[in-house]
Parts: sequence; structure tokens; C-alpha cells
Amino acid sequence: MTAVYKDEEADWLTVCLKYLLFVFNFLFWVGGVAVLGVGVWTLVEKSDYLSLLASSTFAVSAYILILAGSMVVVTGFLGCCAVIREQKSCLSMYFFCLLVIFLIELVAGVLAYVYYQRLSEELKQHLNQTMTDNYAQPGQEAITLAVDRLQQDFKCCGSNNSHDWMVSVYVSSKQAEDRLVPDSCCKTITPHCGNRDHPSNIYKVEGGCITKLEQFLANHLLVIGAVGIGVACLQVCGMVFTSCLYRRIKMEPY
Repeated sequence: MTAVYKDEEADWLTVCLKYLLFVFNFLFWVGGVAVLGVGVWTLVEKSDYLSLLASSTFAVSAYILILAGSMVVVTGFLGCCAVIREQKSCLSMYFFCLLVIFLIELVAGVLAYVYYQRLSEELKQHLNQTMTDNYAQPGQEAITLAVDRLQQDFKCCGSNNSHDWMVSVYVSSKQAEDRLVPDSCCKTITPHCGNRDHPSNIYKVEGGCITKLEQFLANHLLVIGAVGIGVACLQVCGMVFTSCLYRRIKMEPY
């Protein structure tokens, strides 16, 4: 009687673990899609701004999330197969994949957090020089487009203010044709609208484009870090459930 009770209890625990792993796999797959979406959104939606950054850490964090998200989507199906077949080899492979993805997402989250801490200093040191030295210069088309989009999207002019353009290579050259600022500084863009730098004509924002870009990137980094670390923590539960199910299968007599 006691042996039968123990067998029934063991079967009940195994079934519970299987259902828990199925639920986890669903949440895990949804989390993977979210991770993949955040990574793609970061690179595609605002990829122009990446050329204005001195460090590639921001882009690397997004690429890591895309890699991790893709692995999560595939691993989610592997997890379902492992639970259905109840094979120890499949469960071991699933556990190993969870561990690898966990480490990848943890790295992405930590990178995002570290870069978040030094973002302000990097922008202050490099953004103004990047804009004034490279705008509209030969071979710097990506930076030129990035600056134009930055100033229009965030309704700002210059790194700190519009006066930054007075010492730029572009405004000092004949190419500027007497412009005081690029046309992308104008509230309404028309040919040569940058010849007038009056507040009624161009954007005058306190803190300039540095403040706007810093806030934008900081928000993105917080999302990257939160999603990466959040899904990584979810995977800890998955690894625990997988280990428990592996032990139950190992204990069951054949």
C-alpha cells in the first residue's frame, strides 16, 4: 500500500513538473520574442544615431539581445520536445541551452548598465567634435545624415547650442554658402534656411542635442538592461524545473 502510494506521488510530481515546464516554455518563448524585438527595434529604428557614438557598446548590447532572442525562440521548441519525450539527453541539452542563453542575456544587461553609467561623459567628450569636424565632409555621409535626423527628430541645433556650428568645418567652408547653421536646424526646412539663426527660424533648446540624445539612449539602455536581466532571471526558474524533472526521470524505474 505504501509502495503504491509512493509511486502515485512520484507520478503526480512528474506530471506537475512537466506542466510547470510547459508553462515556463510558453513564458520563455514570449520573453524570447520580446528580447528579439527590443534588439531589432534598437538597431533598425534609431540605427542612424549609432554613427555618432564613440563606443560600439550600445550596438553590441543590441546585437547580443538579437542573438539571445533568436536562441530563445529555437530553444523553446526544444524544451517542449524534451518534456514530451522525457529523455534525459534532451533535458540535458535543454538545460545547457538555457544556461548559455542566461549568460548571454546577463552579459547584455551588464553591458547596457555599464554603458549607461558613462554615457553622459562620452557624449560630452565626443559628440560636439563629431558634429563640428565631420558634418558634410567627404566620406562622412552617414554622420551627416545622422546629425540631420538628430536635429530634426529632437528639435535641437548643435551639440550644446546653435553657436557650436560657428566653429565647425562645414560653416567655415564655401560649401555652407553663408549658412550659420545646417538647414536641419530649421523649424521649417527650406533651401538656405540656415542663413538665419534667429530663434523664430531655428531650434533653440536648452542643453542642445547632447541632452536630448543622452535621454533617448539612456531610456533605450534601461529597456535593454531590464529585458535582458528580466528574461535571464526567468530562465533560472526554467533550469530549476528542468533539473527537478531530470532527477524524477532518473529515479523512475524502467
